[in-house]
Amino acid sequence: MTEIIESVETEAGTARVTWHRAKRKARLVLAVSHGAGGGIEARDLRALAAALPAHGVAVALVEQPWRVAGKKMAPAPKTLDVGWRGLWPALVEPGLPVVAGGRSAGARVACRTATELGAHAVLALSFPLHPPGRPEKSRADELLGAGVPTLVVQGGNDPFGRPEEFPQGSYELVEVPYGDHGFAVPKRAPVDQDQALTVVTDGVLKWVSSLP
Repeated sequence: MTEIIESVETEAGTARVTWHRAKRKARLVLAVSHGAGGGIEARDLRALAAALPAHGVAVALVEQPWRVAGKKMAPAPKTLDVGWRGLWPALVEPGLPVVAGGRSAGARVACRTATELGAHAVLALSFPLHPPGRPEKSRADELLGAGVPTLVVQGGNDPFGRPEEFPQGSYELVEVPYGDHGFAVPKRAPVDQDQALTVVTDGVLKWVSSLP
């Protein structure tokens, strides 16, 4: 797979975008960032980067400045938003509609900034609806306030919010059966890891294909 790596200066530091160009004429860009506890090597991000370019979707895997700098702890949400805003011009530079996305903390960033930045839609992978064991600490307002077409892809056993815990709203939701917060499935589950990731990529592809 051909990757093009671009460094982008932001007010929060140097960010990095790894581009996976569409294998035919691109019609949109899917820009996805990592969570607070990992990077763009996450299994779902890599699966999307491998699958979607063949369908006319350029995938941009975004590394926040704190991750590029080698820090182990993510900064406050406001600083994450600053980094995302700062690299947005690089994401729209190809002149295509941009779907803002991310996993976990990255999904929250995408939701908070979508309307402001003019995102075409939002992809929320493993949206952390609440801290584990703390359902009263809901972040549903961020998801419901995205203001653009939104797809949530959520593991059936995600301790940060199982699919049945999500409030009604105008977004769509795809459940990854037996998946945890990283979409890992137990060895005893009736679906294996490859099948779980296919649920992710097929669900996202079907959704982006339906966007106007």
